[in-house]
Amino acid sequence: MSTRFLAIFALIVACASAPARAQDVAAPFDADLQRLAEILGGLHYLRGICGANEGNKWRTEMQALIDAETPSGERRTRMIAGFNRGYNGFQQTYRSCTPAATVAIRRYIEEGSKISRDLTARYAN
Repeated sequence: MSTRFLAIFALIVACASAPARAQDVAAPFDADLQRLAEILGGLHYLRGICGANEGNKWRTEMQALIDAETPSGERRTRMIAGFNRGYNGFQQTYRSCTPAATVAIRRYIEEGSKISRDLTARYAN
């Protein structure tokens, strides 16, 4: 009787803990979200040094992405790290706006737009 009780108890504990583990599992589009976060970080830095006078527009876009996706734990950490990686990567390379920085801005806006369209087309309800 006690063996059966232990087996049932173990099954209940396993079922109760499954949703918590499922939240930390990567979504099939996480790589795209991380790339989009990195692009937003790069744009936040580059548009600032190129005098776009947009303030925190790209940081706000990143916050909107996090709010919409509501990732938790490791997923959230990876998204934020992507944004910071994009920002810091360009911060180490560019101190002022150059023609190359302008090209990077244009390419990042194009790539970010494409990722957004693809994600929306593939996963939106």
